[in-house]
Amino acid sequence: MRTLEVTKLRDLTGPGETDDYGIGGTDLGAAALAPDGRLVAVFGDTFESRHAGGPGWRSPVILFGDPASVRDAGGVRWWGSAGGDGAYAEQVVSYRHNARIGGRFGGLVGGTRITTQLPTDVLTVGDQMYLHVMACEGLGHVHWTEIHRSRDNGETWESTGLSWPGGHLGGLFQMLTWELGPDGYVYALTTGFQRDKGLLLHRVPADRLLDAASWEGWGFAHGAWRWGNAPTPVLPGAFGELSLRRVGDGWWLAAFDAGHYRVDLVPMPQGPTTDLTTAERLTVIAGCGWGDEDHGCGRVAQCYGGYILPGSTPDEMHLVVSQWNTHDNWPYRAMHFRARIGV
Repeated sequence: MRTLEVTKLRDLTGPGETDDYGIGGTDLGAAALAPDGRLVAVFGDTFESRHAGGPGWRSPVILFGDPASVRDAGGVRWWGSAGGDGAYAEQVVSYRHNARIGGRFGGLVGGTRITTQLPTDVLTVGDQMYLHVMACEGLGHVHWTEIHRSRDNGETWESTGLSWPGGHLGGLFQMLTWELGPDGYVYALTTGFQRDKGLLLHRVPADRLLDAASWEGWGFAHGAWRWGNAPTPVLPGAFGELSLRRVGDGWWLAAFDAGHYRVDLVPMPQGPTTDLTTAERLTVIAGCGWGDEDHGCGRVAQCYGGYILPGSTPDEMHLVVSQWNTHDNWPYRAMHFRARIGV
């Protein structure tokens, strides 16, 4: 039985942390290493004041960090942002909030209203980076998902033209996390954005990532699990944000288990096709009420997210965890937690 020692290292965003980048309140924070080695972290709905809402609304935004700082006692250190010449973190995907966008997936006459576009994960393949986003009308209502690409280490992004309707695979292909395997495939776990669905598993050759026909599911049919079958749930439940990563020589999943109100780490000893229904679950963050918080041991009110940071090791995992007080709209922030894992 493994043991956990959980420590909060710091607030990654908020007053006194990201003022220089025009970031008061934000959340999410999926991260990957860029081709040039910088840490690239992608955040969701972002505002200039600390509260959710208010001026300066943009999403997604990107901060650049020092990867060597991940394992420091003080947590990740930021040194820059994407989207402009100055320090201010600009929105890196081109659209207007609350605008109507037409001509996609049989949208309504007059266009489909898009409130915001939220990032789910970022991936590096060779000398390019890929960002998966959800085009949403309010939280939980996804019109479509789309992949964007950066050829300059996350500084600027453009649409690749590859997108899926929000109802693809019964709505289980909205929230996505992905990772490049040593076999040349990109593996992806997906779920809905309503926090009431289980997980599906997919793969695609890395050199055909942008060919929708090359994506295939892992599914159970005729008494066996096989690639190429229609994808069937690999883990039932009610999940939110996901983070699939290779850590050392192994695969790990961090998942916000909304049904049990916690963020878990799941080692995957057989790789992406590990039986997640029997896999070990290590709870790093336990959700609680506002009067019961203890960040020092991982008790966090209104928690979500949980993204594995580059630089993690099998015995010391580092996660970006979000918190949003939906009554007061503060705290609304991303935080850095460390989980030391023993046997």
